[in-house]
Parts: sequence; C-alpha cells; structure tokens
Amino acid sequence: MLYAIFDYLNSMDIPGAGVFQFLTFRAAMAIICSLLISMVLGEKLIKLLRKKLIGETVRDLGLAGEKAKHGTPTMGGLIILASILIPTLLFAKLSNIYTILMLISTVLLGLIGFTDDYIKVFKKDKKGLAGKFKVIGQIVVGLIAGSILFFNPNTSVKQVVKSEAVITDNSDLNYKKRTKWEKTDEHITTIPFIKDNELNYKWLVTWISDDLEDYTWIVYILVVVVIVISVSNGANLTDGLDGLATGTSAIIGATLGVFAYVSGHQEFAEYLNIMFIPNSGELVVFIAAFVGACIGFLWYNSYPAQVFMGDTGSLAIGGIIAVFALAIRKELLIPILCGIFLVENLSVVLQVSWFKYTKKKYGEGRRIFLMSPLHHHYQKIGWHESKIVSRFWIIGIMLAVLTIVTLKIR
Repeated sequence: MLYAIFDYLNSMDIPGAGVFQFLTFRAAMAIICSLLISMVLGEKLIKLLRKKLIGETVRDLGLAGEKAKHGTPTMGGLIILASILIPTLLFAKLSNIYTILMLISTVLLGLIGFTDDYIKVFKKDKKGLAGKFKVIGQIVVGLIAGSILFFNPNTSVKQVVKSEAVITDNSDLNYKKRTKWEKTDEHITTIPFIKDNELNYKWLVTWISDDLEDYTWIVYILVVVVIVISVSNGANLTDGLDGLATGTSAIIGATLGVFAYVSGHQEFAEYLNIMFIPNSGELVVFIAAFVGACIGFLWYNSYPAQVFMGDTGSLAIGGIIAVFALAIRKELLIPILCGIFLVENLSVVLQVSWFKYTKKKYGEGRRIFLMSPLHHHYQKIGWHESKIVSRFWIIGIMLAVLTIVTLKIR
C-alpha cells in the first residue's frame, strides 16, 4: 500500500520518496512496525480476553507450574497474525506473486487455528476442531501453494548455464567474469551439502518412464502438501512451553530471510553459485514482519506467559515457514533448520508407536520418554521451564548456523 503511494511520488520526483525502492529499508520498517503492533495490540487484546474470561484451561499432566497457568488468556495468535499482515500490506509490493502467496497462506492457516480456538473457548468444547478438519484445511493450503509455485510463470528460477573469462587486454590478470543466466521452467530445489545441488522434481517420475514427465505437477503438489502438514503440526506440538515455539520460529524466520535475500539478489546468487529466483527478494519484507511478530509476541509470551498463542498462532507460523521455504526452493533444508519441530514430532510418533506395540505384545504399554512431546520429558526429570526453552533456542541457533553454511559448504 505505502509502496505504491511512494512509488507514485517517486515518479513525480518528490525528494525522499525513492527510499521505498530499497528492499532493506522496507524490511527494516516492517520489523519495527511489527514489533510495535505486537506490543501495543498485545496489551489491549490481553485486557479484552481477561475481561471476557477467555482463559486457557490447562490439562492436568502432573507438571510443575501447571496450576499457575490456569486462566491465562489464549487466542494470542491474533497478535501474531495482525503483526504479520499489517506491515506486509503496508510495506511489501502487493502485486508480487510471492507476497500474494504468503498472504493467502497466512490468512487461511490463521482461520484454521482460530476456528479450533473458538470452539474450545466459546463453545466450551475442549476437543476443538476435529483433527481431520485441521488436516483438510492444511491440505487446501498445500494445494493452493503447490499450484501457484508450479503453474505460475512468475515463480520460475534462473540458473547459470555458462561462465567464462573474457580477456580485456594482453594481461592474463585483467579479465572480467561474464555470467549467463537462463530462465528455466523446470521445478527444482536445493540439495544441501552437494555441489551443483539442484534436484529436479521430474526425476521423481521420469525414472519410471519419460512419458510421465507431464505428471510431475502431481508429485510436486503432494510433496508440498506433506511439508505444509508436517511443519504446521510440528510447530503446534512445540507450542507447549512459554516462548518455546515463538522464539524457535523467530530464529527459523531470520535464517529464511537470509536465504530469501541472497536468492533474490542476482549478484549474491552468482557469487554463491545458487539458483537466482527473480522477485523472491520481496519475501524479505514478509519474513521481517514475521520475525518482528514472533519477537514482539515474546514480550507477553515469555515465562511466565501472560497469553498463549493457541492454535491460531502455532498452526499459522508452522505453515508459513513451510510455504516460505518452498517458495525459495529450500524445502530440503527444513529437517535441519526446523530440527526442533522435527524432533518434537518424532518424539510423539515414537512414543505412541512404541506404546501401542508393547501393549499389543506384552499386554501393557511402555514408554520411551517420560512424556511427549520431548519438552515435557525434560519437565518430568526436573528441568525448569525457562531452562528447557533457553536450551532449545540455543540448539535452534546452532541448527540455523548449520543451515546457513550450506550456502558455501558443498
């Protein structure tokens, strides 16, 4: 919105209006705006939720500090959503296909989570939205995101097809590098730690028969759906301690912002020898708002939490991370970058599977962990909640650094 206004003012040679042409300026403004919205809106929303007695009834799991959390307002994810959407609408190019994709994904995922929280809080139904309906909603988001990324011509990438030294005089030392970029409609993604590290999705079907190449879109969209569901639910499971999911998501978001910036900048893409994704740099504005929203929400969500994000926030932030990674062709980095989400997911799967197996075999269910998801296991062995969160953040930072170094270590 503001970008369009200042673009028009710049065309009229109004002094200072051209500052909105700088991506870094708009990203900085987005994160500042997001932080301010989080803190200002957060205080007012918390007061409103308390007034309406919209509190979270915490299920008794026998964990330390549980009783103190009873009555804490939930649906705080509305703060996160507003802090993402408003700055994006203000500072991003709204005609950009990647901006449109992220806005659609954020709104739809937010609606799924809000519906679940609404049923729990206002309808007094602790079960909330049935799990199958959540999955259906996530599938719809995956189908939309996959279709846009596969079929829209504005989401194509460019690859270096030729690089050669051009001698400018008789000295072998004086030359300049000429790089030729070629647009490709192939649907490729990045394989970490591998040189010339592109995986073409058509290879997943053409190894059976070359005639199946026209059906690559089916495989790609299925992959997108699985990733959206997995990461969204991973963030939802991680949201069990004050500030855990929020802080972890902020770390992940900042890392994705680095990848979006270098992938959307032709010179950086050339230097790092990675695929160049035209127009994807605009995603930096969105992810700046996302990081600002997560950090701003920590103002009220850090221990002891004054508000919980609920599914309104957790399902949305996980899905946003998934779609964003897919947009910049870094989905294969998700197991590393989102390692916290992955481990939390796996801990639940292993716990449930082992319990069912041992119950069937021995007549009584046995557990791998004292409790799942994993963060509850550490609570059971006596770690303080804030210590668990801090250590998970530290691990998240280590994983983020490891993810970034994949740009050079191949």
